[in-house]
Amino acid sequence: MKTLQVFIFCFGLFSANSLFAQTHIDLTGGWELNVQTDMGSGSPTFQLKQDAEGNLTGTYEGQLGESEVKGTLKGNVFHIEFSVQDNVIMYDGTVENDALSGKVVLGSMATGTFTGKRKKG
Repeated sequence: MKTLQVFIFCFGLFSANSLFAQTHIDLTGGWELNVQTDMGSGSPTFQLKQDAEGNLTGTYEGQLGESEVKGTLKGNVFHIEFSVQDNVIMYDGTVENDALSGKVVLGSMATGTFTGKRKKG
């Protein structure tokens, strides 16, 4: 009976670790986005760093210039924001494999959608 209990305990630990490995998402690295808004389109890049709690920091580079960004990742849902002049720029979306998609709000300037992929290399 004790052998069966040890087996069940070990199997439970293995299953929990496998599940964590499959669901853990790390946005650290470079990302290339394709943004479509009612003002036009753009191809910004983000360089992100993620800590153990899912907090994001990094940089944005695109048509709005260069800026420091901050954000969060919870599960596969992320929020990234930064300011340009008096406008708060917000990217809200989801991560699947190495692909991003979601909605963007460019302060009071425009709204739209985006898709993105992890930079290779």
